[in-house]
Amino acid sequence: MADHVALGFDPAPGNPAAVLALTKKLSASATSLGEASRVVKDLVSHSSAWQGEAATAFRASLSRDLPRYLGSAHTSLAEAARRLTGWHDTLVAHRELAARYESQAAAAKTEEALTDVRRLAQELATEHAAAARRVAQTLNAATDKLAPKEPGLLASIWNKIVEDPADALSNASAILGAIGAGVALLCPPAGLAIMLVGSGLSLAALVMHTSDPKFRKSLTDGFTKGQFDADFWKSGVTLIGDAAGTVPGVAAVASGAKAGTAATRAAMAAAPEGSALTGLAPGAAAFRQTAWSTADDLRQMDGPLTGWALQSSTQSTRNGVGVAVAGTGAVTAGAGYVSDDEALEHSSTSVDGARGVLDDAPSAIKKSAHVWSALRP
Repeated sequence: MADHVALGFDPAPGNPAAVLALTKKLSASATSLGEASRVVKDLVSHSSAWQGEAATAFRASLSRDLPRYLGSAHTSLAEAARRLTGWHDTLVAHRELAARYESQAAAAKTEEALTDVRRLAQELATEHAAAARRVAQTLNAATDKLAPKEPGLLASIWNKIVEDPADALSNASAILGAIGAGVALLCPPAGLAIMLVGSGLSLAALVMHTSDPKFRKSLTDGFTKGQFDADFWKSGVTLIGDAAGTVPGVAAVASGAKAGTAATRAAMAAAPEGSALTGLAPGAAAFRQTAWSTADDLRQMDGPLTGWALQSSTQSTRNGVGVAVAGTGAVTAGAGYVSDDEALEHSSTSVDGARGVLDDAPSAIKKSAHVWSALRP
Protein backbone atom coordinates (compact mmCIF):
# COMPACT_ATOMS: atom_id res chain seq x y z
CA MET A 1 0.00 0.00 0.00
CA ALA A 2 2.86 2.43 0.81
CA ASP A 3 4.30 2.05 -2.71
CA HIS A 4 0.93 2.50 -4.44
CA VAL A 5 -0.71 5.27 -2.46
CA ALA A 6 -2.46 6.86 -5.41
CA LEU A 7 -3.93 3.58 -6.73
CA GLY A 8 -4.77 2.30 -3.26
CA PHE A 9 -3.51 -1.26 -3.97
CA ASP A 10 -0.60 -3.14 -5.58
CA PRO A 11 -1.76 -4.53 -8.97
CA ALA A 12 1.30 -6.77 -9.40
CA PRO A 13 2.68 -8.01 -6.07
CA GLY A 14 5.88 -10.04 -6.16
CA ASN A 15 9.66 -9.87 -5.83
CA PRO A 16 11.48 -10.37 -9.15
CA ALA A 17 14.87 -10.61 -7.45
CA ALA A 18 13.72 -13.47 -5.19
CA VAL A 19 12.16 -15.29 -8.16
CA LEU A 20 15.37 -14.91 -10.15
CA ALA A 21 17.47 -16.25 -7.26
CA LEU A 22 15.17 -19.28 -6.92
CA THR A 23 15.34 -19.88 -10.67
CA LYS A 24 19.14 -20.01 -10.54
CA LYS A 25 19.06 -22.51 -7.65
CA LEU A 26 16.59 -24.75 -9.48
CA SER A 27 18.68 -24.63 -12.65
CA ALA A 28 21.80 -25.61 -10.70
CA SER A 29 19.93 -28.46 -8.98
CA ALA A 30 18.56 -29.69 -12.30
CA THR A 31 22.07 -29.73 -13.76
CA SER A 32 23.37 -31.72 -10.77
CA LEU A 33 20.54 -34.24 -10.99
CA GLY A 34 21.14 -34.64 -14.71
CA GLU A 35 24.79 -35.48 -14.07
CA ALA A 36 23.85 -37.86 -11.23
CA SER A 37 21.35 -39.60 -13.51
CA ARG A 38 24.00 -40.06 -16.17
CA VAL A 39 26.54 -41.48 -13.68
CA VAL A 40 24.04 -43.90 -12.11
CA LYS A 41 22.94 -45.12 -15.54
CA ASP A 42 26.57 -45.85 -16.40
CA LEU A 43 27.05 -47.74 -13.13
CA VAL A 44 23.87 -49.79 -13.48
CA SER A 45 24.71 -50.63 -17.08
CA HIS A 46 27.93 -52.35 -15.91
CA SER A 47 30.23 -49.77 -17.41
CA SER A 48 33.81 -50.95 -17.90
CA ALA A 49 34.94 -47.91 -15.91
CA TRP A 50 34.21 -49.70 -12.63
CA GLN A 51 34.38 -53.46 -12.22
CA GLY A 52 35.06 -55.86 -9.37
CA GLU A 53 33.39 -57.06 -6.18
CA ALA A 54 32.74 -53.54 -4.84
CA ALA A 55 31.10 -52.52 -8.11
CA THR A 56 28.92 -55.64 -8.11
CA ALA A 57 27.82 -55.06 -4.51
CA PHE A 58 27.06 -51.39 -5.21
CA ARG A 59 24.97 -52.22 -8.26
CA ALA A 60 23.06 -54.86 -6.30
CA SER A 61 22.20 -52.27 -3.64
CA LEU A 62 20.80 -49.80 -6.18
CA SER A 63 17.11 -49.74 -6.85
CA ARG A 64 16.28 -50.56 -10.44
CA ASP A 65 14.06 -47.49 -10.46
CA LEU A 66 16.72 -45.07 -9.19
CA PRO A 67 17.96 -43.95 -12.64
CA ARG A 68 14.38 -43.33 -13.74
CA TYR A 69 13.61 -41.34 -10.58
CA LEU A 70 16.74 -39.21 -11.02
CA GLY A 71 15.86 -38.60 -14.67
CA SER A 72 12.31 -37.58 -13.75
CA ALA A 73 13.56 -35.23 -11.03
CA HIS A 74 16.02 -33.63 -13.45
CA THR A 75 13.27 -33.09 -16.03
CA SER A 76 10.88 -31.71 -13.43
CA LEU A 77 13.36 -29.23 -11.94
CA ALA A 78 14.48 -28.07 -15.37
CA GLU A 79 10.84 -27.49 -16.32
CA ALA A 80 10.21 -25.64 -13.05
CA ALA A 81 13.25 -23.42 -13.66
CA ARG A 82 12.03 -22.64 -17.20
CA ARG A 83 8.55 -21.76 -15.94
CA LEU A 84 9.95 -19.54 -13.19
CA THR A 85 12.15 -17.74 -15.72
CA GLY A 86 9.00 -16.93 -17.69
CA TRP A 87 7.23 -15.84 -14.53
CA HIS A 88 10.17 -13.58 -13.64
CA ASP A 89 9.91 -11.82 -16.99
CA THR A 90 6.15 -11.47 -16.63
CA LEU A 91 6.50 -10.16 -13.08
CA VAL A 92 9.04 -7.52 -14.16
CA ALA A 93 6.76 -6.35 -16.97
CA HIS A 94 3.70 -6.25 -14.70
CA ARG A 95 5.51 -4.32 -11.99
CA GLU A 96 6.79 -1.80 -14.51
CA LEU A 97 3.24 -1.29 -15.77
CA ALA A 98 1.96 -1.02 -12.18
CA ALA A 99 4.56 1.68 -11.47
CA ARG A 100 3.43 3.57 -14.57
CA TYR A 101 -0.21 3.39 -13.44
CA GLU A 102 0.78 4.63 -10.00
CA SER A 103 2.52 7.63 -11.58
CA GLN A 104 -0.53 8.35 -13.73
CA ALA A 105 -2.84 8.11 -10.74
CA ALA A 106 -0.66 10.47 -8.74
CA ALA A 107 -0.68 12.95 -11.63
CA ALA A 108 -4.43 12.74 -12.32
CA LYS A 109 -6.13 16.13 -12.16
CA THR A 110 -9.74 14.90 -12.21
CA GLU A 111 -11.68 12.15 -10.51
CA GLU A 112 -12.58 10.74 -13.94
CA ALA A 113 -8.91 10.41 -14.90
CA LEU A 114 -8.12 8.74 -11.58
CA THR A 115 -11.00 6.31 -12.05
CA ASP A 116 -9.75 5.34 -15.52
CA VAL A 117 -6.24 4.65 -14.23
CA ARG A 118 -7.55 2.57 -11.32
CA ARG A 119 -9.71 0.58 -13.79
CA LEU A 120 -6.61 -0.23 -15.84
CA ALA A 121 -4.76 -1.15 -12.66
CA GLN A 122 -7.59 -3.48 -11.64
CA GLU A 123 -7.45 -5.20 -15.05
CA LEU A 124 -3.70 -5.63 -14.56
CA ALA A 125 -4.30 -7.12 -11.09
CA THR A 126 -6.77 -9.64 -12.56
CA GLU A 127 -4.36 -10.61 -15.33
CA HIS A 128 -1.47 -10.83 -12.84
CA ALA A 129 -3.41 -13.12 -10.47
CA ALA A 130 -4.42 -15.41 -13.35
CA ALA A 131 -0.81 -15.65 -14.54
CA ALA A 132 0.35 -16.43 -10.98
CA ARG A 133 -2.22 -19.25 -10.69
CA ARG A 134 -1.09 -20.77 -13.99
CA VAL A 135 2.53 -20.76 -12.88
CA ALA A 136 1.60 -22.26 -9.50
CA GLN A 137 -0.32 -25.09 -11.18
CA THR A 138 2.61 -25.78 -13.48
CA LEU A 139 5.06 -25.85 -10.57
CA ASN A 140 2.79 -28.18 -8.58
CA ALA A 141 2.63 -30.57 -11.53
CA ALA A 142 6.42 -30.50 -11.83
CA THR A 143 6.84 -31.08 -8.08
CA ASP A 144 4.61 -34.17 -8.24
CA LYS A 145 7.20 -35.80 -10.50
CA LEU A 146 10.22 -35.04 -8.33
CA ALA A 147 10.03 -38.30 -6.36
CA PRO A 148 7.99 -41.50 -6.38
CA LYS A 149 4.83 -41.43 -4.34
CA GLU A 150 4.66 -43.60 -1.26
CA PRO A 151 2.87 -46.76 -2.33
CA GLY A 152 -0.29 -47.85 -0.61
CA LEU A 153 -0.31 -50.81 1.77
CA LEU A 154 -1.22 -53.40 -0.86
CA ALA A 155 1.28 -51.97 -3.35
CA SER A 156 3.97 -51.93 -0.67
CA ILE A 157 3.30 -55.57 0.24
CA TRP A 158 3.38 -56.60 -3.41
CA ASN A 159 6.66 -54.74 -3.98
CA LYS A 160 8.28 -56.52 -1.04
CA ILE A 161 7.06 -59.90 -2.30
CA VAL A 162 8.48 -59.23 -5.76
CA GLU A 163 11.77 -57.90 -4.37
CA ASP A 164 12.41 -60.98 -2.22
CA PRO A 165 10.29 -63.97 -3.30
CA ALA A 166 12.29 -66.39 -1.14
CA ASP A 167 11.44 -64.46 2.04
CA ALA A 168 7.86 -64.20 0.79
CA LEU A 169 7.66 -67.99 0.60
CA SER A 170 9.09 -68.33 4.11
CA ASN A 171 6.58 -65.85 5.46
CA ALA A 172 3.69 -67.49 3.61
CA SER A 173 4.74 -70.84 5.06
CA ALA A 174 4.72 -69.43 8.60
CA ILE A 175 1.30 -67.86 8.09
CA LEU A 176 -0.17 -71.04 6.61
CA GLY A 177 1.35 -73.06 9.45
CA ALA A 178 -0.48 -70.93 12.00
CA ILE A 179 -3.73 -71.03 10.03
CA GLY A 180 -3.45 -74.80 9.62
CA ALA A 181 -2.81 -75.31 13.33
CA GLY A 182 -5.91 -73.28 14.17
CA VAL A 183 -8.12 -74.95 11.57
CA ALA A 184 -6.93 -78.40 12.71
CA LEU A 185 -8.59 -77.82 16.10
CA LEU A 186 -11.99 -77.76 14.35
CA CYS A 187 -11.33 -79.83 11.25
CA PRO A 188 -8.10 -81.87 11.42
CA PRO A 189 -8.07 -82.97 7.74
CA ALA A 190 -8.43 -79.39 6.46
CA GLY A 191 -5.86 -78.08 8.92
CA LEU A 192 -3.42 -80.82 7.95
CA ALA A 193 -3.84 -80.04 4.25
CA ILE A 194 -3.07 -76.36 4.89
CA MET A 195 -0.02 -77.25 6.98
CA LEU A 196 1.29 -79.55 4.24
CA VAL A 197 1.01 -76.73 1.71
CA GLY A 198 2.95 -74.53 4.13
CA SER A 199 5.61 -77.22 4.43
CA GLY A 200 5.92 -77.30 0.64
CA LEU A 201 6.44 -73.53 0.61
CA SER A 202 9.15 -73.92 3.24
CA LEU A 203 10.96 -76.39 1.00
CA ALA A 204 10.74 -73.99 -1.93
CA ALA A 205 12.00 -71.12 0.26
CA LEU A 206 14.88 -73.27 1.52
CA VAL A 207 15.97 -74.06 -2.03
CA MET A 208 15.74 -70.42 -3.11
CA HIS A 209 17.57 -69.10 -0.07
CA THR A 210 20.43 -71.59 -0.22
CA SER A 211 20.89 -70.92 -3.94
CA ASP A 212 21.10 -67.15 -3.35
CA PRO A 213 24.78 -66.05 -3.20
CA LYS A 214 23.90 -62.98 -1.13
CA PHE A 215 22.09 -65.12 1.44
CA ARG A 216 24.96 -67.59 1.66
CA LYS A 217 27.50 -64.77 1.93
CA SER A 218 25.74 -63.25 4.95
CA LEU A 219 26.17 -66.60 6.73
CA THR A 220 29.69 -67.45 5.62
CA ASP A 221 30.97 -63.94 6.45
CA GLY A 222 29.78 -64.46 9.99
CA PHE A 223 31.85 -67.60 10.45
CA THR A 224 34.87 -66.69 8.32
CA LYS A 225 35.12 -62.94 9.01
CA GLY A 226 33.34 -62.62 12.33
CA GLN A 227 30.64 -60.41 10.84
CA PHE A 228 27.84 -61.39 13.18
CA ASP A 229 25.65 -58.51 12.11
CA ALA A 230 21.89 -58.18 11.66
CA ASP A 231 22.03 -59.83 8.21
CA PHE A 232 23.83 -62.85 9.65
CA TRP A 233 21.28 -63.42 12.40
CA LYS A 234 18.33 -62.82 10.10
CA SER A 235 19.70 -65.29 7.55
CA GLY A 236 20.47 -67.84 10.25
CA VAL A 237 17.01 -67.63 11.77
CA THR A 238 15.44 -67.83 8.31
CA LEU A 239 17.48 -70.93 7.48
CA ILE A 240 16.40 -72.65 10.71
CA GLY A 241 12.76 -71.80 10.03
CA ASP A 242 12.88 -73.00 6.43
CA ALA A 243 14.60 -76.26 7.35
CA ALA A 244 12.23 -76.98 10.24
CA GLY A 245 9.21 -76.17 8.11
CA THR A 246 10.18 -78.69 5.42
CA VAL A 247 10.28 -81.66 7.82
CA PRO A 248 6.56 -82.59 7.88
CA GLY A 249 6.20 -82.47 4.10
CA VAL A 250 9.45 -84.25 3.30
CA ALA A 251 8.82 -86.88 5.98
CA ALA A 252 5.30 -87.52 4.69
CA VAL A 253 6.51 -87.89 1.11
CA ALA A 254 9.40 -90.17 2.15
CA SER A 255 7.10 -92.41 4.20
CA GLY A 256 4.53 -92.50 1.45
CA ALA A 257 7.17 -93.29 -1.15
CA LYS A 258 8.46 -96.23 0.88
CA ALA A 259 4.98 -97.64 1.44
CA GLY A 260 3.97 -97.02 -2.16
CA THR A 261 7.09 -98.75 -3.52
CA ALA A 262 6.49 -101.76 -1.27
CA ALA A 263 2.84 -102.00 -2.30
CA THR A 264 3.74 -101.74 -5.99
CA ARG A 265 6.32 -104.50 -5.73
CA ALA A 266 3.93 -106.73 -3.81
CA ALA A 267 1.20 -106.26 -6.42
CA MET A 268 3.59 -107.01 -9.26
CA ALA A 269 4.94 -110.08 -7.48
CA ALA A 270 1.41 -111.38 -6.98
CA ALA A 271 0.68 -110.98 -10.69
CA PRO A 272 4.00 -111.45 -12.51
CA GLU A 273 2.24 -111.91 -15.81
CA GLY A 274 0.69 -108.45 -15.59
CA SER A 275 2.14 -105.23 -17.00
CA ALA A 276 4.11 -102.66 -15.09
CA LEU A 277 0.87 -100.77 -14.50
CA THR A 278 -0.42 -103.60 -12.33
CA GLY A 279 1.10 -102.19 -9.19
CA LEU A 280 0.34 -98.53 -9.97
CA ALA A 281 -3.05 -98.30 -8.27
CA PRO A 282 -2.03 -100.17 -5.07
CA GLY A 283 1.18 -98.17 -4.91
CA ALA A 284 -0.60 -94.83 -5.29
CA ALA A 285 -3.16 -95.77 -2.64
CA ALA A 286 -0.45 -96.87 -0.20
CA PHE A 287 1.53 -93.68 -0.87
CA ARG A 288 -1.47 -91.48 -0.21
CA GLN A 289 -2.59 -93.26 2.95
CA THR A 290 0.88 -93.51 4.49
CA ALA A 291 1.89 -89.96 3.64
CA TRP A 292 -1.31 -88.61 5.16
CA SER A 293 -1.00 -90.79 8.25
CA THR A 294 2.63 -89.77 8.79
CA ALA A 295 1.82 -86.09 8.40
CA ASP A 296 -1.04 -86.39 10.88
CA ASP A 297 1.19 -88.17 13.40
CA LEU A 298 3.79 -85.42 13.11
CA ARG A 299 1.14 -82.74 13.47
CA GLN A 300 0.11 -84.14 16.82
CA MET A 301 3.65 -84.47 18.16
CA ASP A 302 4.71 -81.89 20.73
CA GLY A 303 8.17 -80.41 20.70
CA PRO A 304 10.53 -81.61 23.44
CA LEU A 305 10.31 -78.38 25.43
CA THR A 306 6.56 -77.99 25.00
CA GLY A 307 5.97 -81.62 25.89
CA TRP A 308 8.08 -81.31 29.04
CA ALA A 309 6.51 -78.02 30.15
CA LEU A 310 2.95 -79.18 29.50
CA GLN A 311 3.24 -82.84 30.45
CA SER A 312 0.53 -82.53 33.09
CA SER A 313 -1.78 -80.36 30.97
CA THR A 314 -4.85 -81.44 29.05
CA GLN A 315 -4.68 -82.09 25.31
CA SER A 316 -6.78 -79.00 24.58
CA THR A 317 -4.30 -76.85 26.49
CA ARG A 318 -1.39 -78.37 24.58
CA ASN A 319 -3.18 -77.76 21.30
CA GLY A 320 -3.84 -74.15 22.26
CA VAL A 321 -0.20 -73.56 23.10
CA GLY A 322 0.80 -75.10 19.78
CA VAL A 323 -1.48 -72.68 17.93
CA ALA A 324 -0.10 -69.75 19.95
CA VAL A 325 3.49 -70.68 19.15
CA ALA A 326 2.66 -71.01 15.47
CA GLY A 327 0.78 -67.73 15.69
CA THR A 328 3.91 -65.85 16.76
CA GLY A 329 5.51 -66.99 13.52
CA ALA A 330 2.58 -65.62 11.53
CA VAL A 331 2.74 -62.29 13.36
CA THR A 332 6.48 -61.80 12.80
CA ALA A 333 6.08 -62.94 9.18
CA GLY A 334 3.46 -60.30 8.51
CA ALA A 335 5.07 -57.52 10.53
CA GLY A 336 7.66 -56.74 7.87
CA TYR A 337 4.97 -56.14 5.27
CA VAL A 338 3.14 -53.47 7.22
CA SER A 339 6.15 -51.53 8.54
CA ASP A 340 9.74 -50.80 7.53
CA ASP A 341 10.78 -49.98 11.09
CA GLU A 342 14.26 -51.41 11.71
CA ALA A 343 13.60 -51.96 15.41
CA LEU A 344 10.50 -54.01 14.55
CA GLU A 345 12.53 -56.12 12.12
CA HIS A 346 15.18 -56.82 14.75
CA SER A 347 12.50 -57.69 17.31
CA SER A 348 10.87 -60.10 14.86
CA THR A 349 14.23 -61.76 14.20
CA SER A 350 14.75 -62.13 17.97
CA VAL A 351 11.33 -63.69 18.48
CA ASP A 352 11.78 -66.04 15.52
CA GLY A 353 15.26 -66.97 16.73
CA ALA A 354 14.05 -67.80 20.22
CA ARG A 355 11.18 -69.85 18.85
CA GLY A 356 13.50 -71.61 16.41
CA VAL A 357 16.01 -72.60 19.08
CA LEU A 358 13.46 -73.55 21.74
CA ASP A 359 10.71 -75.12 19.62
CA ASP A 360 11.15 -75.34 15.83
CA ALA A 361 14.59 -76.95 15.70
CA PRO A 362 14.05 -79.43 18.58
CA SER A 363 10.64 -80.38 17.17
CA ALA A 364 12.10 -80.89 13.69
CA ILE A 365 14.85 -83.12 15.11
CA LYS A 366 12.34 -85.12 17.13
CA LYS A 367 10.02 -85.58 14.15
CA SER A 368 12.88 -86.47 11.83
CA ALA A 369 14.11 -89.12 14.28
CA HIS A 370 10.59 -90.52 14.58
CA VAL A 371 10.19 -90.82 10.82
CA TRP A 372 13.74 -92.16 10.31
CA SER A 373 13.08 -94.98 12.76
CA ALA A 374 10.13 -96.04 10.61
CA LEU A 375 12.04 -95.66 7.33
CA ARG A 376 15.09 -97.69 8.29
CA PRO A 377 15.19 -101.13 6.70
